Amino acid sequence: MNKLPRRPTNPIQWILIGGAVLLLLLFFAIPRGSAGEEIEISRVAQLAASGEIRSIEVSGDDLIITTNTGGQLLSRKEPGTSVLEMLEAQGINAAASGIDVSVSAEGSSIGTIIFSFLPIVLFGGLIFFMMRRSQGGINQAMMLGRTKARQVSESPGVRFDDVAGADEAKQELMEVVEFLQNPEKFTKLGAKIPKGVLMVGPPGTGKTLISRAVAGEAGVPFFNTSGSEFVEMFVGVGASRVRDLFNKAKENAPAVIFIDEIDAIGRHRGSGIGGGHDEREQTLNQILVEMDGFEVNANVIVIAATNRPDILDPALIRPGRFDRRVLIDPPDVRGRKAILAVHMKGKPIEAELDVATIAKETVGFTGADLANVVNEAAIMAARRGKTTIGFSEFEEAVDRVVAGPVRKSRKVSEREKKLVAYHEAGHALVAAQIPDADPVHKVTIVARGTTGGYTRMLPDEERNLWSKGQFEAMLAVMMGGHAAEEVVFGDITTGASDDLEKATDVARKMVTEFGMSEDLGPRTFSSGHSQMFMGRDFSYGKNYSDAVAQKIDTEISRLLGSARAKAKSVIEANRDRLQRLADKLQIQETLQGGELQDLLTGGAEGSAQPAV
Repeated sequence: MNKLPRRPTNPIQWILIGGAVLLLLLFFAIPRGSAGEEIEISRVAQLAASGEIRSIEVSGDDLIITTNTGGQLLSRKEPGTSVLEMLEAQGINAAASGIDVSVSAEGSSIGTIIFSFLPIVLFGGLIFFMMRRSQGGINQAMMLGRTKARQVSESPGVRFDDVAGADEAKQELMEVVEFLQNPEKFTKLGAKIPKGVLMVGPPGTGKTLISRAVAGEAGVPFFNTSGSEFVEMFVGVGASRVRDLFNKAKENAPAVIFIDEIDAIGRHRGSGIGGGHDEREQTLNQILVEMDGFEVNANVIVIAATNRPDILDPALIRPGRFDRRVLIDPPDVRGRKAILAVHMKGKPIEAELDVATIAKETVGFTGADLANVVNEAAIMAARRGKTTIGFSEFEEAVDRVVAGPVRKSRKVSEREKKLVAYHEAGHALVAAQIPDADPVHKVTIVARGTTGGYTRMLPDEERNLWSKGQFEAMLAVMMGGHAAEEVVFGDITTGASDDLEKATDVARKMVTEFGMSEDLGPRTFSSGHSQMFMGRDFSYGKNYSDAVAQKIDTEISRLLGSARAKAKSVIEANRDRLQRLADKLQIQETLQGGELQDLLTGGAEGSAQPAV
């Protein structure tokens, strides 16, 4: 169905359209004489006397003379005089001479009227436009101080049953909802309603989803906003919006206010770049007053979410403002299974699909990652023309989320393919030979995203604590590809750059944060303070001397050198296994499951071709 043309809403557009219409009317209203020779009025009398004029048309002071031969002449009489009187003065009787004299005064009158009123209309339209613009500017200035928070008037369609993998956080917020719906249950025991709940967790763990569930379950007015909506370039706007938001919530109490990404306005106060009294700090001060000032906000609960709790001002997160802090971590295997089940609901999943297997293969995935996996699997099944979603689609979706899409258009030479095969085989072989390393799950040389291949390792069980031996094994596995290139080809390439970057980061944390350095001992060396652009003072810096910094660099180099030596030793001692694994990778491109384990442990003989 064709859409109707959009009507102009800008006043200047109406003025231009009106002016065009007036000019069009003027064009048709003013008489347009035919082209002809212009003569003096005395010449008209001479032609009339000689009987050469058939008719004279009078339009104002203009005369259009038609001759007996059909030609037309133009002339102009004196203003205020009559053509008939002028002819009679020359002794010519127009009627007797057969001269038809007519007057067309109507068109001239319309044209004159239009010409008279056109400037007035245009000037009036200009004044109207300027007044509307000025009034709009005043209204806009007045609207700056009003909150941009949106009140959720209808249920967003999300309930607590739709939230999985965050049972503790869900329980905390379900209790808050119950407090709003049935406060007598708690107040009769002397309990007070919490003033605020701060949800803390990495991106994608479901903080905003849980807030939507609160909006769907609470049954009270729910105001949704984000930290960035309070701050403008004009001083005082943020504080005014905070006051307006809390006033609206008080008028509709009991109510819930949800502030997403509160770190945008709640960061630690200090000198920073903007000084101690910038607009951001005024906004934060107003929030502090509204949440725990002299005026009591009965039955108004503030729920906030952030993934940077370390930069929040201590006055904001103390009890009395945010009484509860809810930590939302990436889910464990049980939580991942529940989240996958939620997102698979309503989709045509193959009956034999084991959700637990997918949950075990997605270690470290957040709720957002898992939702993306299910969606990518559905897209993959549709692309393949299938009517159901199977394990192969989920496996491809996991690889796509981890490493990116397959780059089928990339042309890889045989030497580069061999080099990548030995590089990835080096990672896998070192991981298989070191006791503290995680088991190898999959090895592939299929180019995805920015990588030429990758090796996936999955732990036997979920872990929250890491030992020094596990970190050292991780460093050795990261160095496995680098060592394999050097042992097999006698040279190294840029393919290990990402491995070296990650290994250096792990080694630095072992020394500076985890106290795992033999030389420096059990001590941390990180300052524990955010950088100045996070709202801290310029005076914060490292809390150790330059001599200690040199020792830190030396210890990091020692850890990396030791890991490289260990990986190189494993590669040299298992050169045959490395070759079999690399040869198989060049043929099949992807290895996993029992076939991969047989090649890593030497339980099966692989093809000897191609050899190095």
